[in-house]
Amino acid sequence: MKVREKKWIRFRIYVVTFFFVGGLGIILSRAYQLQVLERERLTSIALAGYRDVIRLPSKRGTIYDREGHELAVSISVDSIYARPALIKEKLLASRKLARTLQVKQSKIFRVLNSKRPFVWLVRREEPDKVKQVKSLHLEGVGFTKESRRYYPGKEIAAHVLGFAGTDHKGLEGLEKAYDKILRGPECRLVQMRDALGRPFYVSRVVSDGRETHDLVLTIDKDVQYRAQQALNAAVAKTKSKSGQCVIVNAVSGEVLAMAVSPSFNPNVFWKYHSYQWRNRTITDCYEPGSVIKAFLLGAALDSGTISPDMKFYCEKGEYRVGRRIIHDHHAGGYDFLSVREIIAFSSNIGAVKIGEKLGYERFYEYLRKFGFGRKTGIDLIGERSGFVRPVESAKEIEKATICFGQGMTATSLQLVMAMAAIANRGRLMRPYLVREIRDEEGKVIRKTPPRLVRRVISAETASKVAEILEHVVSKEGTGSLAAIEGYRVAGKTGTSQKVDPRTRSYSNQKYVSLFVGFVPVDRPKLVILVMLNEPQGNRYGGVVAAPVFREVGAWSLNHLGVHPQLVLVKNKEEKQKFPSRPDRSLESKVREINPDFLPDFTGQTMRDVLREARSLGLEVVLEGTGLAVSQSPKAGHPLGKISKVKVSFHPPI
Repeated sequence: MKVREKKWIRFRIYVVTFFFVGGLGIILSRAYQLQVLERERLTSIALAGYRDVIRLPSKRGTIYDREGHELAVSISVDSIYARPALIKEKLLASRKLARTLQVKQSKIFRVLNSKRPFVWLVRREEPDKVKQVKSLHLEGVGFTKESRRYYPGKEIAAHVLGFAGTDHKGLEGLEKAYDKILRGPECRLVQMRDALGRPFYVSRVVSDGRETHDLVLTIDKDVQYRAQQALNAAVAKTKSKSGQCVIVNAVSGEVLAMAVSPSFNPNVFWKYHSYQWRNRTITDCYEPGSVIKAFLLGAALDSGTISPDMKFYCEKGEYRVGRRIIHDHHAGGYDFLSVREIIAFSSNIGAVKIGEKLGYERFYEYLRKFGFGRKTGIDLIGERSGFVRPVESAKEIEKATICFGQGMTATSLQLVMAMAAIANRGRLMRPYLVREIRDEEGKVIRKTPPRLVRRVISAETASKVAEILEHVVSKEGTGSLAAIEGYRVAGKTGTSQKVDPRTRSYSNQKYVSLFVGFVPVDRPKLVILVMLNEPQGNRYGGVVAAPVFREVGAWSLNHLGVHPQLVLVKNKEEKQKFPSRPDRSLESKVREINPDFLPDFTGQTMRDVLREARSLGLEVVLEGTGLAVSQSPKAGHPLGKISKVKVSFHPPI
């Protein structure tokens, strides 16, 4: 073979080899691209051809009250779905389903006639109806477990808890504020299809590793229920438009109850208007009226501007400021009043005189320190800051009217926390609702400690203010109906006119009635605010709001184990020293223990009864809680003939 022919053969071999190797390289590179680089994208495309994924709402964590009672839980219920391609007699099936589910047949038929491979018939249905549908044995109709949010207490703490929607996403209240924490792992409904697109298998899998967390609140379910019931009764009795009641721990800032009336049932939240879902204790601002005098007093005393016994001339009911005349509600007005009396009688003119001596700039600074005009920082969404007019824009009359709570606005939470600062020896705390966050095993992963915001007034000033506010609840004060038998109570009443949006002036028909106070004065445990919006008839806070404070306060103190103080009033001078304590049957009884006869235990605490009975060598059987109301044998029975005494107790009312 010639050399030239050999070269040509070798050249052709090289060409074929080149194309072969090149083709193989292209195939390998393409395989690498499809199998490695674009693996996930192509896998998802392939799966989409024979698999449908329906995302199901995740199970949410449980919300507990401070004692471990369930306030919001997730329960498993059945949802009913259909695969239209598998249902041959759609008209018959829709007729049976419509009769069982109590919906229109046309609606069911329209769903079953859909070209979609998967459709929902009803989500989270009642067990009885699910059982009835199962008994129909309809081909193409299936069932799957879904999680449903359930609130066992219904209206209890509804505005605090809020609610979650159909997709289990938090929409209001704590459900929304802590949505990311409460939301558990997401689940998916996976449906497999054959080559013709017909579904043949359904399974449920977990799609992520997110953990479910539970919330433990500061709310006490029983205190919340009592506050809600008392508030609802007061709103109905006074024909008020709405009402609010907030109870906080005086020292820590924990919110024990946050009631709004009218309330709603979060289990069927869609049956209510959206404005009924609003937690008005943090979203609604109003003029606080004479309640602000308590903080004016604190500012004036703390700055050294006044002393408790300093007297002011109250102009006999009329005082001109610029072109306006300020009035006192008391008929005929007042002549000279001490600072104690100005607060006890709630004199507007006296408050203005104190404010003038203090100065608006300084008063404004103290109001801001008390927390007015800024958010409290509570762990809820939608809180408003209220309004306090800045110094540079305040007119002469506005500087005067703010001394009795006009020309500024505040929320109920701001007012109760400001009063708590007085009760807590001048320290303002941050209010909070979530006490702990726990994982699925119950382990605490986050705990909320009490947090001091700032010191507002000195401890000495706070004690003086508390003592003067105690006079408000005396027989002569405007808040006498707030007195709780066996406890020292301090507080302040408030009645403010609302602005008529049509006339843009104060209305003579619409008022806000308030009482804010704390108890016991010497060892504060509870700070309670009661607000009634537009009560009909008697509008004064000391008449319509104070009794609610007394009812809720008495029950809550007994529930929390705060024992009353049975003070023996021996003489008239001691009565004058503590005018906030009206004559009470329990306190006026003089117990003289006769060694030969059984003493009278009524009105005593359990501890006192045990101590006294055991000193006499008697066995004691106790029933109930609170104060002793009856005993067997009765008082006066010869001690030599008995060895056991039964004493019944009842909470103070």
